[in-house]
Amino acid sequence: MAALDEVDKIWPRLTGPEKAQVLQWAARDLGQSFPGIESTPGVSGGEPCIVRTRIPVWILVEGRRQGLNDGELLRAYPTLRAEDLVNAWSFARAHADEIEAQITENEAA
Repeated sequence: MAALDEVDKIWPRLTGPEKAQVLQWAARDLGQSFPGIESTPGVSGGEPCIVRTRIPVWILVEGRRQGLNDGELLRAYPTLRAEDLVNAWSFARAHADEIEAQITENEAA
């Protein structure tokens, strides 16, 4: 939070064009991120997981492949919310090769 405090202090001193530049930087960085999905070294092997959980995205994708619908996945994983599945499907579409490799690796284990 210290970085946010610093931004809060300097924001009023920035000119309009400087604020626009900061927003462009933020938009560019956010375009590469997926809200609700995080990879943390040492947690689930560093695989992308749903935030607040240790549920890897690939497990949800595999469940869907096995015929589970979103409602069944939510019942199977009670800590999940519907928005978590939306985030997972978005991440899986953007990182299909990575997810496929994780599924293949798990099957081989």
